[in-house]
Amino acid sequence: MKKLSIIGCGKVGKTLSTLWLQHGQFSIGDILDLSFERASQATAYLRAGRAVTNFSELQPVDVYLIATPDQSIADSCHKLAACGVLKQGSIVFHCSGAAPSSVLRSAKTNGAAIASVHPIKSFADPEQAAATFTGTYCGIEGSKPALELLRPALEAIGGIPLEIDPEQKAVYHAATVFVSNYLTALVEIGGQALEKSGLTKTAAIEVIEPIVRGTVENIFKLGTVQALTGPIARGDVETVGLHLEALGRWNRRLADIYRQLGAFTLELAHQQGAASADQLETLSQSLEKSEE
Repeated sequence: MKKLSIIGCGKVGKTLSTLWLQHGQFSIGDILDLSFERASQATAYLRAGRAVTNFSELQPVDVYLIATPDQSIADSCHKLAACGVLKQGSIVFHCSGAAPSSVLRSAKTNGAAIASVHPIKSFADPEQAAATFTGTYCGIEGSKPALELLRPALEAIGGIPLEIDPEQKAVYHAATVFVSNYLTALVEIGGQALEKSGLTKTAAIEVIEPIVRGTVENIFKLGTVQALTGPIARGDVETVGLHLEALGRWNRRLADIYRQLGAFTLELAHQQGAASADQLETLSQSLEKSEE
């Protein structure tokens, strides 16, 4: 069994390591963090590994996972390469969604095979993430030797590897931000608007939940074009005008968000064809006017 050491063991690192331990894919070597307390907490969580706080303490292993924040990946890799543990055949990978594997070039220069592995999943709670990991799509890219090891390791824990273009890594990651993080932000915006109309925060969330769940269900059942409903889909110029006027009086920033999303929604409405071309053209003009 190959041994894995982890540099910066956060939620993603804990989740993957837990699953790989459970499924006999890797044993755990060192867990490095600048804080000995955090490193020790990670070893206690995994019930495996040795807590260290300095790259000079790392022992040679087969695979290194750099699970630091994105802005620290390249520097951590440089320090890993400089400490002398890498050899021909070592594998170094990170889990950033936005950064390509090429940020690990210093490891490659020292003979290691490099890759990136990005599970497309929310990791707010490592235990919950591990329990529901089966079926998780994972964007992967990197050198062939690294992927030949990591692809089956992901499949063994229920992951579904998808090889992506490293040149488009940031666009790929932006896609996940749109449908996850920004969906969360849109729910918050909707909640604030409902509170403005007189509902409590609790009541607002209760109202939003069935709308969001129903919309998501329709999207994956019917597709985005046929799932689209509402005033833009039906060409309701007057209602959109009322929305823009009311939002402009209350919160100009939210009015701008409404306008920008409305312009994209118009493209779906054109494809759907429920509203007339004249109605959609008038809506387009109304949405543009709100910029002034």
